[in-house]
Amino acid sequence: MRKHLLLLALLAAWSGAFYPHHTNAAGIDSIDVVVVIYAENRSFDNLFGLFPGANGLQNLTPADYTQQDRDGSVLKELPPIWGGLTAKGMIPQVTQEQTAHLPNKPFAIDDPNGLNTPASVITNDPGHGFFENQLQINGGKNDRFVAYTDVGALVMGYYDGSKLPLWNIAKRYTLADNFFMAAFGGSFLNHFWLVCACTPYYPNADRSPARNMISVVDADGVTPKIAANSPKSALDGQPIFVKYRSLTPDFYAVDWMQPPYQPSAIKPAPGGDPAYANPRAPVILPPQTQQTIGDLLSAKGISWVWFAGAWQVTLDRKDVKPAPYFQYHHQPFNYFAALAPGTAARAEHLKDGGLDGGEFIRAIDNGRLPQVTFYKPQGNLNKHAGYADVVTGDQHIADVIAHLEKSPQWPRMLVIVTYDENGGFWDHVAPPKGDRWGPGTRIPAIIVSPFAKKGFVDHTQYDTTSILRFITKRFALPMLPGLRTRDEALAANGSQPMGDLTNALDFSQ
Repeated sequence: MRKHLLLLALLAAWSGAFYPHHTNAAGIDSIDVVVVIYAENRSFDNLFGLFPGANGLQNLTPADYTQQDRDGSVLKELPPIWGGLTAKGMIPQVTQEQTAHLPNKPFAIDDPNGLNTPASVITNDPGHGFFENQLQINGGKNDRFVAYTDVGALVMGYYDGSKLPLWNIAKRYTLADNFFMAAFGGSFLNHFWLVCACTPYYPNADRSPARNMISVVDADGVTPKIAANSPKSALDGQPIFVKYRSLTPDFYAVDWMQPPYQPSAIKPAPGGDPAYANPRAPVILPPQTQQTIGDLLSAKGISWVWFAGAWQVTLDRKDVKPAPYFQYHHQPFNYFAALAPGTAARAEHLKDGGLDGGEFIRAIDNGRLPQVTFYKPQGNLNKHAGYADVVTGDQHIADVIAHLEKSPQWPRMLVIVTYDENGGFWDHVAPPKGDRWGPGTRIPAIIVSPFAKKGFVDHTQYDTTSILRFITKRFALPMLPGLRTRDEALAANGSQPMGDLTNALDFSQ
């Protein structure tokens, strides 16, 4: 053991030569490497609702979970899972009919006496848009998740997380049980908030190819206009909206839009630059110019990289089987002009994570992670319902953590494992009232580090921007405008500012 510790110390000293901002001071400066692992689409209650000591499902009363219909009346039961439990295109494991008449309360998806569907099965994918999430939260009551979803009862489902690999990692380190997704809605917007605490904008959208992508909402600016043929009750079917699209009426992009650069779901224009997507496609977001955390890090000479699983094979458009299900809108830096194709910044900061994270893991094992590292697993490893199961992604992230713990950089490392958003799944904790964009529903976050409090449940109020706050504090960066705006909005609504993750750490260890 003594030899092993000595070797780690020597390797850490060797790797410290690559970090000009390294200091030996006690406290936050003890951390030289920050790693963010960004998974997909799970609420806290969906995976960690049964975690000992956490604010979970153990002591809830009917007032905490009873779901209302769209007219505000209490639902006598949950609607069926529309289309059945299993993802579209897969062999049905539980049919829609088998999910009828579930009681109006949370239920275990993997209960052997219930739906008996283990976390290794890919389920249907709940809708989880910007406007939907706000309607579901319903001012903090969280009682209209069933009313405003396209999958009926499924949103109230959860798993026995004690059977999953990350549960054991959370038991060894720190689990944050008061951590919220930064923005309402889906992956697209929350990835932006992870890197810039900002909402993308489409100038002059009403006179652009995206003019039909503008949503029609009621006067409150939050409720998409309900169509005349929409079912009156959630028991009869999902809501139908007049025009629910990606842009707000004032041209902010809040839901699924595609990057202007490859890799993108939109191919290049005929005869156009092959490194670009066709700019005439309605779903292409123009290049963004807001300041990102990457800009701030670069300005101070601090190394950083976004590792994307399956990035290169997707760029090469190779046919990989089984498919990695690469998600183009999960790559936020690919939307920014500062990282356009051909720039030195792009070559330096946007890296291939490799199939199954192979290139990322190689950088870990070689002790060559930059000071700030983001890792986005490829689609089938990110736990997103509809195309990924929970177990496979959970095991992948646990394996990555095992490599990090053996890395020569480990002694001075902080790892944050969290999720971009809740994926439409219910959670019982009311998000604090912030600004127009969020925060949204509560999600899991695990803080892994030699300095993390061991076996600790951290009740501090956090959201995705807390990651940016930690990076800002550690490297003495200017504060992104969105962080200040969020805290001002929280204060105006009688809430405290977001934490910066340091409450999860103990530097006396």
